[in-house]
Amino acid sequence: MSVNKLSHQQKTRILIVDDHPIVREGMAQFLNLQETFHLCCEASSAEEALNAMSACSHTLAIVDISLNGGSGLDLIKTLKHRYPGLKILALSMHDESLFAERALRAGANGYLMKQEGTQNILLAVNHVLAGNIYLSAAMHSGIAQRLMAPQRDSASPIAGISAREFEILHLIGIGFGTRQIAEKLNRSIKTIEAHRANLKEKLQLKTSQDLVRFAIQYLEPD
Repeated sequence: MSVNKLSHQQKTRILIVDDHPIVREGMAQFLNLQETFHLCCEASSAEEALNAMSACSHTLAIVDISLNGGSGLDLIKTLKHRYPGLKILALSMHDESLFAERALRAGANGYLMKQEGTQNILLAVNHVLAGNIYLSAAMHSGIAQRLMAPQRDSASPIAGISAREFEILHLIGIGFGTRQIAEKLNRSIKTIEAHRANLKEKLQLKTSQDLVRFAIQYLEPD
């Protein structure tokens, strides 16, 4: 055995939170092949993630922003509040032009799309661990400027909605109905209807059809 080989205790400890086992397993296999990383814990929900954090000291959490039964954005906020020194890399299948800024505002240190290649996974992880913000080259400049000048967000029609409302708006935009949203987020239909009513009020929309039209036009990539 090489004397230079690091033990698990010496490696950077990583937690992954994703509700798809194949994603967790693939990420674990890839990162654990790296000399300096140890993906030691996996979680499929916010509850499992918080339990893992309390049981093990992690340097980095990789968090999917779309979790069954909960919001990854809410989990990122909670993790950042409880563990201020924790580095967080948001992971998503959704276009970063829609969600990256939300993830950074929630407390993430970077945003990585699941479609990225392995070289970009390493780049993102190393970038975040070094204390930097990771975004694609196309997104970095524009989003950094907006984050430096939050007062400009008032021009955005969705500036005043919450992370949960934004998540529901996205689900509406990709074709989910009220019952489907309730099942995905593990909330009651009545709760989702209340969120929809709040969205219509905040976005100054009169009907449910107007809300669906807005969600499709605003959230779907060009």
